[in-house]
Amino acid sequence: MRRSGEQRVRSLKLVLPAATLALALAAATSFVGAAAFAAGADPAAGTSSKVAAGASKAAPWVGIGRPATRSEIHAWDIDVRADFKGLPQGSGSVEAGEQIWEEKCAVCHGTFGESNEVFTPIVGGTTKADIESGHVANLKRTDFPQRSTMMKLSQVSTLWDYIRRAMPWNAPKSLSPDEVYAVTAYILNLADVVPADFVLSDRNMVDVQKRLPNRDGMTFYEPMWRADGKPDVQGDACMSGCATDPARLAVAGLPEHARDAHGNLMAQNRIIGPVRGADTTRPARDRLDGAEVAANAQATMLASIPHQRKPEDLAREANCMACHAVDAKMVGPSFREVGAKYRGRPGVAEMLVGRVKNGTSGTWGDVPMPANAAIADDDIRVIVNWVLEDRH
Repeated sequence: MRRSGEQRVRSLKLVLPAATLALALAAATSFVGAAAFAAGADPAAGTSSKVAAGASKAAPWVGIGRPATRSEIHAWDIDVRADFKGLPQGSGSVEAGEQIWEEKCAVCHGTFGESNEVFTPIVGGTTKADIESGHVANLKRTDFPQRSTMMKLSQVSTLWDYIRRAMPWNAPKSLSPDEVYAVTAYILNLADVVPADFVLSDRNMVDVQKRLPNRDGMTFYEPMWRADGKPDVQGDACMSGCATDPARLAVAGLPEHARDAHGNLMAQNRIIGPVRGADTTRPARDRLDGAEVAANAQATMLASIPHQRKPEDLAREANCMACHAVDAKMVGPSFREVGAKYRGRPGVAEMLVGRVKNGTSGTWGDVPMPANAAIADDDIRVIVNWVLEDRH
């Protein structure tokens, strides 16, 4: 049975971007017009004949689009479920994973996955006793300094799927399935889940799951899944003593050990909606009046408007501050050091724009700077010119 025109357009949308689809429709419209002219239509008078009358009755999208092929669907269908359905065939050793890690991962996560200079540590906080019990004891401690990925992870498939989709951060989806198996194996070895000579594959991952430190740490809350009866959010127990005053919400506290664990919340605000993060670089405040909440929200929104953004805001949004600081060395040199080294050289601005965009290594030590192709060239120029300014 032939597919309807509407179904064909939907199929085409699955495989073509919007701009390409628009061009395809425009081309098809032109083709129909040319065919009508060749068949005897009068383009000047807009009349004719039986061709025009027949075209007006024809379905508008006839002949456009086609069903998505199996390979096209397969290219998008890459999710891996908790029961390991969706895992591609492949394997990777701990040894191979270590080599990939040193080349593409250690710059942000540290050689042993323990660094918190850029992101939260991946490894740490788990013990051999946790592997035996399936529960991470340190998750119950309020004084434990920071939760690592391995402490919270309850499904190996989640780790594999995330690495495949999102890593490395500057080139997501660039790792082959075998490389993803290898990197996952290396992380699991760092957490003592698998031995150093282990080879992880789609065939043995279900066995590795049985040794994950927090494999039994999930809690299934049945009312959230129940379709019959009243939703759990209508219960009285969870609707008493709620803070509704904006001033109280603004200072709703986090435990002190977790207050700044993931960076300053105020610098991570969205520009839409009334909720604004607390300044976690400062001590918690006892009270913040509504007017101050509104003023902070307005200032955050104005700072996000492109033509008013400062160079340091662009650098922060582009994640430059993850590896660089203005006056102190972090993973990379400080901006002050970079400015002092290159300031005044002919053509240096464009040279640095190219290095930021394409990445570089060896200039400031062993740690490479990854490519930043997702940042607009104009934004890179603003950042580079700001770095080259003389601040003395």
